[in-house]
Amino acid sequence: MKRLPKNLLCLSHLRWDFVYQRPQHLLTRFSELTAVYFLEEPIFGSTDTPYLTFSQRMPNLWVCVPHLPAKQSKTVINEQLRELLKIFFVNRDPKDFIFWYYTPMALQFSSHIKAGLTVYDCMDELSAFKFAPDELKTLEKTLFNNTDVVFTGGHSLYESKKMQHYNIHPFPSSIDKKHFSQARIRGQEPDDQKSVKGPKIGFYGVIDERFDSSLIQGIADARPDWNIMLIGPIVKIDPATLPKNKNVHYLGSKSYDELPKYLSGWEVALVPFLLNESTRFISPTKTPEYLSAGVPVVSTAIKDVVNPYGKNKLVSIGVDAEDFVEAIEDYLTMEDKSKWLNEVDQFLVSNSWDITCSDMTDVMLETLSSQNKITVSVNNVQKV
Repeated sequence: MKRLPKNLLCLSHLRWDFVYQRPQHLLTRFSELTAVYFLEEPIFGSTDTPYLTFSQRMPNLWVCVPHLPAKQSKTVINEQLRELLKIFFVNRDPKDFIFWYYTPMALQFSSHIKAGLTVYDCMDELSAFKFAPDELKTLEKTLFNNTDVVFTGGHSLYESKKMQHYNIHPFPSSIDKKHFSQARIRGQEPDDQKSVKGPKIGFYGVIDERFDSSLIQGIADARPDWNIMLIGPIVKIDPATLPKNKNVHYLGSKSYDELPKYLSGWEVALVPFLLNESTRFISPTKTPEYLSAGVPVVSTAIKDVVNPYGKNKLVSIGVDAEDFVEAIEDYLTMEDKSKWLNEVDQFLVSNSWDITCSDMTDVMLETLSSQNKITVSVNNVQKV
């Protein structure tokens, strides 16, 4: 029986401790099957000699961080990363590894190594994000040409990429039901939220160029008696451009473990994303997480939220602040949520990160099996 390689090296543009999302959910589960090394982007400092640090986060999972001298060219940076990778593979056989890419940019220092299996988990259209490197699109084409398996973070992203690879599969955002269902027990709110009185309408996630500040402003202006709770780091935008209303509360970043406690105090949750190139193919993980927590959701018309959640009347879709206010009011005045909640639970019954991980594993094993058959076939060809 074919097995996965005994190690997995993830090459990521995201830091392990930034926001707990798709990479963390998948890789913690894969660490039960294979040793996982999560290689982050470098930290630049005063060091003269590049070095790599290892931090063990689980019995079989390590976060690896390159430390490089500051103020160097891209060429030198990639040369140094290539050398650090060379050191990493001393006494390690790349054939015993899955290379798991989250960013095509990592090809600049890893393309010379042939792993036992190469996977591209394309969770976003990175080229559409603010400050995306110019060479990203070209490198992604190269990665498509050299990877064995491609997974996409949603169905719309799959539709966009499906003609670029022969072995591509959509795996939309999943949930950890046990974790988020804790929010259904009310009265767990942490002190910084508990002290806020009145209806709480919440959002958690990265507050960046995708976040619709004007929409939040409009809701806050229309209903000053509502409290809008915003949880998450502010990146790539000027905090001064965000709403300053007294009923808009910025609580900062919170750990993954804390999120259900905050959700337990929300009447309604928001997915307030702008509709632009950076959100065209996203599949927000927070949508099923909010629902699993038993909190009604109002979202802008993100394609992967509209279908399936809006289409199945599990989530309300709004265009502007007026739409959002009306939908939120409908949820606030809903006397009995049991019918809606039952429909939510029925829909989410087969949605879990455990199932996603298992299905991805099946795809990888099938790919390895197919490669083995091809190799055997080629070796058995008789010379004429």
